[in-house]
Amino acid sequence: MERLEDQGALSILAALANEHRLKIFRKLLDAGSHGVGAGALAEATGLSQSNLVFHMHELADAGLVQSSKQGRHVVHELRPQTVRMLLTFLTEDCCQGHPELCDLSSNHAA
Repeated sequence: MERLEDQGALSILAALANEHRLKIFRKLLDAGSHGVGAGALAEATGLSQSNLVFHMHELADAGLVQSSKQGRHVVHELRPQTVRMLLTFLTEDCCQGHPELCDLSSNHAA
């Protein structure tokens, strides 16, 4: 798998450091590979179509999302490879050589 460098991680984290884009990201994460239509995504996030387009461009520029036209509709989805690279970047050097403490599949006390 391709490795995410510091600049790429900064770009992604900066894109997610906005409440609207984080909400979009979470909705797309929940939808999985099916993606979400632009109208449904705007409604679910409470954004106007023009605001949604603006935020989707920011997320696309960071490499997090891709959009495709399906008939007359635009469907947005996350780019899973980028999400995996970000998670790897954030956890690969976790906890001074104890990556099990960053195990996302279990519930460790914070």
